[in-house]
This record gives sequence, structure tokens and C-alpha cells, in this order.
Amino acid sequence: MKAIRVTALTGPDDVELAEVERPSPGPEQVLIEVACAGVTFPELLQTRGLYQTKHELPFVLGSEASGIVAEAGPGSRFSVGDRVAAITGVGTFAEYLVADDASTMALPDTVGLAQSAGIPMNVLTADFALRVRAGARPGQSVLVHGAAGGLGSAAVQVGLAMGLEVVAVVSTEAKAEAVQGLGATHVVRADGFKDAAKEICPRGVDYVFDPVGGDRFTDSTRVLAPFGRLLVLGFTAGEIPSIKVNRLLLKNISVDGVAWGAATLGDPTLIARQWEALREHVAAGRLSPLIHARYPLAEAASAIRELDDRSVMGKVVLDVADQ
Repeated sequence: MKAIRVTALTGPDDVELAEVERPSPGPEQVLIEVACAGVTFPELLQTRGLYQTKHELPFVLGSEASGIVAEAGPGSRFSVGDRVAAITGVGTFAEYLVADDASTMALPDTVGLAQSAGIPMNVLTADFALRVRAGARPGQSVLVHGAAGGLGSAAVQVGLAMGLEVVAVVSTEAKAEAVQGLGATHVVRADGFKDAAKEICPRGVDYVFDPVGGDRFTDSTRVLAPFGRLLVLGFTAGEIPSIKVNRLLLKNISVDGVAWGAATLGDPTLIARQWEALREHVAAGRLSPLIHARYPLAEAASAIRELDDRSVMGKVVLDVADQ
């Protein structure tokens, strides 16, 4: 089968389209004929050996995908022909992949396979941050950094589905239009977001959703309401910030790490429970990733470079099979 393989940690330009052996499912696993694969920021980091999860070279790139069950292993709860999405952390940029039942989700008939490929990592991470970790409640407010990106736009949609007031932070007019199209309650520019957010929410926001990090971190603590929580999801700006903890004391605020992947390793039932909570919203179209661009599998390098350029609005998707 054809797959995109990493053979050297020299960046996205050097990934290769290769013929590799088709895998076989084991107990409580499925073999998925891949329709589409989502392109995520960890893939960019993995091509350079910079992601926290390391794979032995060579390896097939890709974290999430959608497709059709081609074979069900012994004891699997899925059947041949089922439409599914899966998150595996590796191996999804391929014509076939094997996924554990625990990391595979049955898709509603109303959802297309391209949109579904962009759901697993970003939507489940946003849900984990806002619903599971933060315990956010309808009527509360959240400020979302990087709101036009894959993870940020998922947080906007998840927040709205939960009944939150969403303040979306973006860097350009085009990105502002994109998140307005998602229904964000308010849209502010990254330059001067603190003052703009204070005008919208004079008391401060209940949560800050931050996958960006960098120099906006300190102002994120300043925009929190008393007892607010800053949810740290990553550092796409490249700089890991630090904080003087006296800031936490002054307003009874907290900084919470959100590592969804690590949580799933510790709790194999987490994905299924999250999917149960989200499925109605997915079926109704409330959680439908904005597709920025679609590339054929052979052009995976170009797809990954889109993330490196910081210009993506929503999700980049690889088309693996004919749609």
C-alpha cells in the first residue's frame, strides 16, 4: 500500500511516498481503508524530531483519519463497512491503517468523511480542555487564542456548543472573517487583545484557551476573572513562557496543563466517553471542522508546510481515497 514515510528528521520537505506492507488488525482492532487524513501540528514537529512522542525511523506519518472498516479483528465492536474516524498518533497518512477499538469512533451518517478526518484530535482536545478539565458551564466565557487555526477553531465550536460566550483572538482580517463564520460571539485582534477583551468582559473571562504561548501569556493571566483558569495546550509561537506565581495569588487564578494525549493513555475509555458527549453536536453539524485546504496523499509535504507558514484557517486534509 502507499504511505507517507519519515526516513530522516529533516523537516516536511523530505517525507516520502513509499510502498509499505499493509497491516492486519489484532483483537479489538479494526483495519480502516482510509478516505481522508487530518494534518495536525504534531506532524510538522515529528518531521523534525521535535515532538514529545518519538517514533523509531522510518515511520508512517499521521495522527488521525476517517474511512471505512475493511476488516474487524477478533472481539471488535465494529463491522466491515462501518464509517469511522480514528486517532492513532502514527500511521494515518496511508491507504490502510490499524486502530484500536478504544480510539475509533462510529460516524453519524450526516457527517462527511473529509470533515470527520479533522475531528478526532482537535475537537476531542478542545472538549477535554473545556468540559473535562475546566468543567465549563453554560453562560461562562472563554477567550480562545489562535482561534482560526485547527485547534482554536475547534475550541470556538466546542465552546459555542456548550453555551459559552466565546472571545476569539486572531491576527488578520481574513482570520477574523473565518471565525465570525463559525459563530464566535466576539472577535478581537491579537495585538491589544487584553484591552479589547476587558471592554467586552470588564470582570474578565472565566477561561483562556491557549495553544499559542509566547509573549501573550502574561496578558492572558491579566484578562482572567477572579478564580479564572488559563488552559495551556501548546506553544505554536515557539516560545515556552514562564510566569511569576504571585500573579496567581492576586486574583485566585490558576494555570492548568491540558495534555489530552497523555490522558487517553492513562484512561482507555476516555475517547468513547467523550464521543458519547459530543456525538449529538457532531451529527447536528455544530462541530464540523472548517476545511482550509485538501491535498492528495502524494502532496503531503505541501500540506504539512501549510502549518509551518502559520496561515491555516481551520483544517488541512489529505485525500487518500477517491471521494
